[in-house]
Amino acid sequence: MLRQLIGQLQDLLLLYGSPPPSPPTFHLLHYHQLPLPSDDNHRRWCFPNIDDSSSEDYYSLVMAAGKSGNCEMLEPFKPPPSKKLRKERNQGKLTGNIPTPEVMVQEIWKEFPEDLFEAVIARLPIATFFRFRSVCRKWNSLLESQSFSQHCAGIPQSYPWFYTITHENMNVGAMYDPSTRKWHHPTISFLPAKMIALPVASVGGLVCFLDIGHRNFYVCNPLTQSFKELPARSVKVWSRVAVGMTLNANSTSEGYKILWVGCDGEYEIYDSVMNSWSRPGSTPSNIKLPLSLNFRSQAISIDNTLYFMQSDPEGIVSYNMVTGVWKQYIIPAPVHLSDHTLAECDGRIMLVGLLTKNAATCVCIWELQNMTLLWKEVDRMPNIWCLEFYGKHVRMSCLGNKGLLMLSLRSRQMNRLVTYNVMSREWLKVPGCILPRGRKRQWIACGTAFHPCLTATA
Repeated sequence: MLRQLIGQLQDLLLLYGSPPPSPPTFHLLHYHQLPLPSDDNHRRWCFPNIDDSSSEDYYSLVMAAGKSGNCEMLEPFKPPPSKKLRKERNQGKLTGNIPTPEVMVQEIWKEFPEDLFEAVIARLPIATFFRFRSVCRKWNSLLESQSFSQHCAGIPQSYPWFYTITHENMNVGAMYDPSTRKWHHPTISFLPAKMIALPVASVGGLVCFLDIGHRNFYVCNPLTQSFKELPARSVKVWSRVAVGMTLNANSTSEGYKILWVGCDGEYEIYDSVMNSWSRPGSTPSNIKLPLSLNFRSQAISIDNTLYFMQSDPEGIVSYNMVTGVWKQYIIPAPVHLSDHTLAECDGRIMLVGLLTKNAATCVCIWELQNMTLLWKEVDRMPNIWCLEFYGKHVRMSCLGNKGLLMLSLRSRQMNRLVTYNVMSREWLKVPGCILPRGRKRQWIACGTAFHPCLTATA
């Protein structure tokens, strides 16, 4: 076939009388001169001696001749491209997109100003703390620097984190960072062995724990492991209590207070500056007893006032930590409501709960109207998500109530974690909590929200 193509090419060249180009150079090939006619207008090319065994070596020569003439030449045979594995294709894409890392010149960066260095470190994402703290002793000592504390205090608070306890490991905590949507599993060794302590309140980066026997309180910073066991209370209370925390000023360096209150009206206040409990008195007579506190709902803190939810009568009980004044508000709950808890966002009191009617269940959000003291619905979970709850007996608990809510939705066949941003009204699903080097998804038992702070000390 190749010989026929070459013959046709020679005839075309004779017909149009185009002079032959200089033959390309081939290695290891022998050429011979074809006889030429006497007429200079009829010239022929000099072609190599072609045999069938080496015909593949001459495809390029034939293609070159076809492009220089006025006829179309057939494309040479090309073997089909070999199919690459998906792994090899992905590696090729990754290597092509990875930028070349810039080299940090040591002579320049070693003269970086110390005060500017602290300002940069204070603005890094909180998650990087787990890595930079182990770089060297100098970096680890930043947590005790007064100037570093001032830099951290001047940075606006980001999204709160969530400290949770799982059913499978009640003595091991798990922290969720909503900005990176990742779980962290710190080793917290401050709690006594074989003792179950539950997170009940938080403020300024500190989390307050109460042991399951309602006897001892503990305060710690889950990021830095700063820990304190509070002194024994003067009142021995063996029943459940509601707990709230407030700051004396803008940071924990000025101190903080913790309030516990029981259904019988007994309460005490802990002052971190005095490191002692005080008993200002009992609830006034205008507060209806027993309080019938809703212990599923954690207290919320707005300025210096703590708000607790009660179930009989339905409403809210508040206590001002500065003036020492108790107030009670009768606020009827929405109908068909269950598992409801208080929340707050920018000074607004919110309510989140399950609204169940017939076999349909949905998570709804309400806001308390200051003028009428009634709940007004402002949002609800997307319907496509609520379809998963249809016909199921769903229970809900709110693990964080500071602007960003984490909701745990459970049934026999379901275990879901979702977050809700009160400001942006955005619903997001939370990835499953899996222990390091583990595969089993953990069931969240309880938890609380806290604003991560590297300089908060117990």
